[in-house]
Amino acid sequence: MNKTELTGNWNEQKGKLKQKFASLTDDDLMYAEGKKEEMLGNLQKKLGKTMDEIRQILADL
Repeated sequence: MNKTELTGNWNEQKGKLKQKFASLTDDDLMYAEGKKEEMLGNLQKKLGKTMDEIRQILADL
């Protein structure tokens, strides 16, 4: 899988997350290489979920 495919996949996942959680913004879902844990931590705070719950939500998309 190349970078373009990964970016497209993430954009699709972002759309699904924003549909499920209307309070999320593009800034909340900004993914930068090496910043995955930071983004997950931000989602955890914003949604009031545990890290395991966040990971499960992402896995279920």
